[in-house]
Amino acid sequence: MRKASGLLPVYAFGLPLLIFGTMALLVRSPYFKSRPDLISLGVTVDLLLTAPLLYFVLIRKTRIPGTTVVPVLFAGVVLCSFILPGENQYYLNLFKTWGLPVVEVSVLGYVVYKLRKAIQHFKAKKENSFDFFTTLKATCAEILPGAAVMLVATEIAVFYYGFLSWKKHRLKPREFSYHKNSGTVSLLFAIIIIVGVETFVLHTLLLKWSSMAAWIISLLSIYTGLQLFGFLKSLFQRPISIESGQLYLRYGIMAESVIELRNIASIEMHSGDIGDDKNIRKLSPLGSLESHNMIIHLKESNTVSGLYGREREYKSIALFIDSPGSFKSVLEAAF
Repeated sequence: MRKASGLLPVYAFGLPLLIFGTMALLVRSPYFKSRPDLISLGVTVDLLLTAPLLYFVLIRKTRIPGTTVVPVLFAGVVLCSFILPGENQYYLNLFKTWGLPVVEVSVLGYVVYKLRKAIQHFKAKKENSFDFFTTLKATCAEILPGAAVMLVATEIAVFYYGFLSWKKHRLKPREFSYHKNSGTVSLLFAIIIIVGVETFVLHTLLLKWSSMAAWIISLLSIYTGLQLFGFLKSLFQRPISIESGQLYLRYGIMAESVIELRNIASIEMHSGDIGDDKNIRKLSPLGSLESHNMIIHLKESNTVSGLYGREREYKSIALFIDSPGSFKSVLEAAF
């Protein structure tokens, strides 16, 4: 059993910070000027090897994920780049060129390995319908620090749904789509096209001023377009479902909420304007840009999780269902 009690977590973070502080003071001391080459090698080794290794030794028997060594390593790289003079960064540059890519590929490979194991375990148990994003989040939560879970999971999911998941999802008896009649697909496609056109125009204009600025803006715009495409594709793959006494509300990977069926007070067929009613949240992050045809009222407050894990509280939630009548009948029968 991994434990996180006592002072171990304090030492785990405190000792690497002590090494960081000591190295920063050493570089600014008169001793550094007397032997800059030798001391720069020692500082680089301590920041990139000693501190992460000491941190790992201290946390390996706690509940702190071992992958948190990577942020400590990156912190060492940043600090080393900041405190060492440019002419004394030979060993640091070697690590950036050869070491960092290996670390990044290793972490990604480890996440993929753990995800594959989690998928195999899920399929063996078959308690609920398989959902890639849910499994991915659970896997990332086991091996990454809390702050990085949703960031990493969302980025991987965008790539997965955008470029790897092409098989059509066939709805099961208690699964319901929400993208066919809502106009969301057309809206997102239009936004992607607009981003593409603006990227081309901005790139052409910025080239006259700065080539670097033009490419930076263009790459950011292309990245945004790819993300939107991943968000769009996820709408097809993540239906709303009723299973195991719970209602799984999903809006691609952009929003989701799990409602206990016993917490549902009533289901209202409603497509009118909800105005500024603060008691009603929309499942869709697009808000008023997307219509709704149903409102679910709860007995007790619940939360809806948006992009990158941002949570909002609600007691009534408005959503769009392609077959609202069928959904209402099945849901009412379930609770």
